[in-house]
Amino acid sequence: MTFATCCIPKKLPLLLLQNTVILPLSLNRISVNSSDNINVVKSRVLNKNTLSSIIIGVVSKNDGTSFESKDAGSIIGTAAIVVQVTGTNWPQPAYTLLVRGLCRFRLEKLIMMEPYKVGFVTQLDYLDKEEGIIKSPAPEIEELIQEFHRLTDERYGLQHNSPSDEKIFKTCIASFPITSLIDMIISMTSAPFEAKYEILNTLDCVERLQKAVIILQDDMKGLNRTNNIEKDPKASDLFDSLNIPNRIQILWGRAKPRVHNNGDKGSDNDFDILREKIIKAKMPEYALKVAMKELKRLMNIGSFNPETAVIRNYLELMVELPWAVSSNETIDIRKARKDLNGDHHAMDKLKQRVLEYLAVRQIKNNIRAPILCFIGPPGVGKTSIGRSIANTLGRQFYRISLGGVNSQSHIRGHRRTYVGAMPGRIIEGLKTVGVNNPVILLDEIDKMDTSHGNPAAALLEVLDPEVNNNFVDHYLNVPFDLSQVIFIATANRINGIPAPLLDRMEVIHVNGYTEEEKVQIAEKYLMPKQLADHGLDDSIIKVPTDSIRLIITSYTDEAGVRSLERKIGALCRAVAVRVAENQVSQNDTFQIENTKEDNAAPPSFPIVIDEAAVEDILGPSTYDSTEMLSHIGIPGIAVGLAWTATGGKLTIVEASKLIHGEGNLVLTGHLGDVMKESAKIALNWVRTVACRNNIIDNKGEDLLADTDIHIHFPAGAIEKDGPSAGVTIATALVSLFWGIPVASDIAMTGEITLRGVVLPVGGVKEKVLAAHRAGYRRVILPKRSSKDLFYIPENVKNDMIFIFVNNMEEVLEAAFTVKPTPSTIVSKL
Repeated sequence: MTFATCCIPKKLPLLLLQNTVILPLSLNRISVNSSDNINVVKSRVLNKNTLSSIIIGVVSKNDGTSFESKDAGSIIGTAAIVVQVTGTNWPQPAYTLLVRGLCRFRLEKLIMMEPYKVGFVTQLDYLDKEEGIIKSPAPEIEELIQEFHRLTDERYGLQHNSPSDEKIFKTCIASFPITSLIDMIISMTSAPFEAKYEILNTLDCVERLQKAVIILQDDMKGLNRTNNIEKDPKASDLFDSLNIPNRIQILWGRAKPRVHNNGDKGSDNDFDILREKIIKAKMPEYALKVAMKELKRLMNIGSFNPETAVIRNYLELMVELPWAVSSNETIDIRKARKDLNGDHHAMDKLKQRVLEYLAVRQIKNNIRAPILCFIGPPGVGKTSIGRSIANTLGRQFYRISLGGVNSQSHIRGHRRTYVGAMPGRIIEGLKTVGVNNPVILLDEIDKMDTSHGNPAAALLEVLDPEVNNNFVDHYLNVPFDLSQVIFIATANRINGIPAPLLDRMEVIHVNGYTEEEKVQIAEKYLMPKQLADHGLDDSIIKVPTDSIRLIITSYTDEAGVRSLERKIGALCRAVAVRVAENQVSQNDTFQIENTKEDNAAPPSFPIVIDEAAVEDILGPSTYDSTEMLSHIGIPGIAVGLAWTATGGKLTIVEASKLIHGEGNLVLTGHLGDVMKESAKIALNWVRTVACRNNIIDNKGEDLLADTDIHIHFPAGAIEKDGPSAGVTIATALVSLFWGIPVASDIAMTGEITLRGVVLPVGGVKEKVLAAHRAGYRRVILPKRSSKDLFYIPENVKNDMIFIFVNNMEEVLEAAFTVKPTPSTIVSKL
């Protein structure tokens, strides 16, 4: 079959292309991504053993919409023969067809719509018949033909082709009639879609020739301008004065592919799409130059070069990044305050900081975004408050988990020289949200792994407001402005964050909740959420405040509310089962016996979960808030307060004497070096003041003569360290030697020196809240830590008595209700 005598089938499978025109005799690559087009390839192309006779119909539309049966009769398409097919089925099917246009056709009607469209077509142009129309042209037509040939030769000469290429081109020109030459030459130009589409739909040969001359004249203007700039260095000033779309047009003219020996000039459609995306991306000038340089490389190396996929992926990333796309902020202080209070309970300091930023942003629009770090125990809402801040500001939200990250490549990306290189998490996040001013949450920043790398060092540039406006990702390799991004980091421990990184962030401590705060959170937030998650509502289940308080005190022991939410979810699931089985008692209270009756009556709503039902559903209480009180009345035991990453905890210090010993100190309980030193300091202080405090009778007597001291911290599986147990250890030792128990309602914390001076400690709020949860109403604190009471809720301060001390003498005065006399001293033997 030759082009001059080809006859296409009456029925053709149809490909619908967007913003792409296939003209007769042109050679084009078509990207096949839509489901209908993929079905055509699978059914009509991939199932054949050879491509020599596969003809398909190509229909172009500029809006990407499909066409229906009613459109038939007005659609002009191009019949094309498939020359080559490449593609992949992973991660999703995508194919590329190399097709050669044959002739025009009119779509008469659609005879099949699913799984792809098949149309009944009528062939419109035959080369031998068209040539006869202008075989003896009129003078004005002859002038048009000569002008067309002149423009074609001149245009090809401007492309600086080799003599061999020029010879091949002239041979091709001489072998085709003018009517077919029009389609072939116009397909090689950079004419827009509309111009090529008009050529396709122009059936009159003379009219088509007139339009082709106009298109070539416009195309020549662009080529001449490009060549003038290349030849005249002074013309660079003109280039610099042009706007970005005009610069891209000139650069595009330089990068147009030349006709190769095999006649394949590359996938113009894909390159046009990339060019349009580059224009719409509104990149900075330095990024624009890099993008156009890579686009030129992509066009010159050919589709079978291994670097093609690498360059294409890089360009796709560049055009998808939000260089100039920002979210429209909602700056309404009253609304923001209402939203933050509606989403989260307490956290007043954190909410105030967000409102301060909004207030300043309202006054000064170009203020740099803050870089915040929320430090607190798990489950207090650090991550969720970040999402609420994004919603309040009207910005996009993106979360990056840094737990276990052990390489800077996770932050900065890999260089493109590596196989499988990818951009870093920051750039990937910006690409995902599609704006350049999102709220990015760096979750668990204290849990990065530094055993194989130093990802914290890569974050130094990201979290530095002075330099992050030129952040360079290794994969992107051009600066990207991060100054408008609000970075929020979360951590459980401040000690896990490197000092240089911590210095770049504004630290806000998010403390644990009190019992009353947990009750309010459960009633206002957790219960409605769990009811919605389980398909229930208030008309089906009710949990009284006393039941919630029982769950908090007996089934959870945490600073946050995660376990509390799980326990409430367990209640909802139990009720859901009873309702589904229709085996709930008609009584208003959910009783234990009813769960065992097979013939129970239908339920009476709402089902009230009382304390007995809580115990039946959740089992025996896990935590006993009065556990510490069981140690009351035993000399040698004191209750201390400790800070952990999960909040404040109570710790017991047990001391005992072992007679017939050698004066040794035995420490058990998985203690760290600092705590061991605190125990030694406490014991030596007790030995120093033994006589003055009526611990021994004679001044020269040794307290440890023939006696060993054993100090134990229960829960030996948990590592313990820190200096704040010094006061507690000293008090337990004095109680041991006096034989008098410590007061039953008191807990304490503080570091001790060899002189008995009590030094301030950290984590006061968490420690006080832990004592309050356990039922202790008196707390001994270092006097220099009194300023930390400012952050403790008023209801807790009203329930407790704080005793501030400067030295151990004041501690003993408060910790013991009974003082020893020489006659009541218990012998150390």
